[in-house]
Amino acid sequence: MTKSALLRHPLTIVGALMATVCAVTFAALMIALLTGLFHRNPYAGLVVFVAIPGLFFFGLLLMPLGMWLQRRRLLRHPESEADWPILDFRRPEVRRRALLFTALTAVNVVILLLAGYSSLHWMESPPFCGQVCHTPMTPQFTAWQAAPHRQVACVDCHIGEGVKGFVYAKANGTRQLLHVATGAFPRPIPPGAEMPLGSQALTCQGCHSPGRIVGDRLRVIREYADDEASTETVTQLQLHVGRPSSSGRAIHWHAEPNTRVEYVATDHERQTIPYVKMTDARGVVKEYKTDKATDQLIRDGQHRTMDCIDCHNTVGHPIAPTAETAVDRYIARTWVSRQLPFVRRESVKLLKASYPSSDAGAEQIGQGLRTLYAARSAPADQQALTHTVNALQGLYRRSVFPTMKVTFGSYPDNRGHTTSNGCFRCHDDEHKASDGSTISGDCEYCHKEIPNPL
Repeated sequence: MTKSALLRHPLTIVGALMATVCAVTFAALMIALLTGLFHRNPYAGLVVFVAIPGLFFFGLLLMPLGMWLQRRRLLRHPESEADWPILDFRRPEVRRRALLFTALTAVNVVILLLAGYSSLHWMESPPFCGQVCHTPMTPQFTAWQAAPHRQVACVDCHIGEGVKGFVYAKANGTRQLLHVATGAFPRPIPPGAEMPLGSQALTCQGCHSPGRIVGDRLRVIREYADDEASTETVTQLQLHVGRPSSSGRAIHWHAEPNTRVEYVATDHERQTIPYVKMTDARGVVKEYKTDKATDQLIRDGQHRTMDCIDCHNTVGHPIAPTAETAVDRYIARTWVSRQLPFVRRESVKLLKASYPSSDAGAEQIGQGLRTLYAARSAPADQQALTHTVNALQGLYRRSVFPTMKVTFGSYPDNRGHTTSNGCFRCHDDEHKASDGSTISGDCEYCHKEIPNPL
């Protein structure tokens, strides 16, 4: 029994081919990584450092397994031993076949590389995250498409920096896949449930700088009444956003790198915060507690360091916190026409009604509006009615998802305090320090109302 005879088992040959192809692919992808081709692709490490080496070592394991099986077969049937076929390159047909085999191998390697490259890009695309892999994330994926961050891929925010963040994200992904396969996922998906490990500020600061000079910003809030004319009320606020604010205060002070704000939340949504610890730029520490903040409550609560996501918690895929707020915004943008009598009141009523599915809801909203205005003695402007129906149907489809039990208010918006506690989770004058000072709940601490000249 010769050594060459042991190499003739099909498993040995397949293992050798697999190991060779994986080695070539690994080398090519490593060059691509070093040259920055996959610089922004968080899945590249999974393929290059996990999948391909795994297949490579699997191929190596197949080789001794095949040799062992071949040895057993030859011991039982020695007469089956045969020599390798002789490759005589002096013969033209042998040279042609060898050249064809080499060319086909090269083509296969190129196809494998292109397929791997395309797979990496597909796996990091929002359609993969929102439609293929994470079906329960349909509300977030739909809201993301109409959000300011719609040009930012899901993986850019939901996979943290470095190996630790990558491993954490992949472990979560495995658990999510199990939940999707068994239908055991929560409805609705908890807010902020799968953000990167550690500080989300590092993720946000890839594009945003908290120290950027902003100063004051003017915000105009338009609200509408439920009367026949949907009467408009305008509120103008001067928001003290950045450091050069006219008030000397700044909302973005919370995220400045030379300060550190830590807190304890007693609920998963982080809406109840009984304890806050602030360390200023000089290293002076101050602790604020509510009357309910016992030592055990602080010890058992969720400890976090404040970052961007604590206020901008719905920025990636916002869903309007209330139907009233959503309709007011649509009226302000003239997507919902005030030419229609009681349009604000009726729009809110239809949006808040219960429907079995998104399609059924959109259909009944359109039917309800048309029936309402057809029954009136004065005919409605049909162009305005059609425009309003289309806008409200789109708003419903982007905001309400009955199968996932998501509707207006399912995800509280902490950027403010009108529809949820938001800022008042801490700024309520009830968080007191040992010296008697409190976290101010004064309205003008963060903004100032500007009288409307009209």
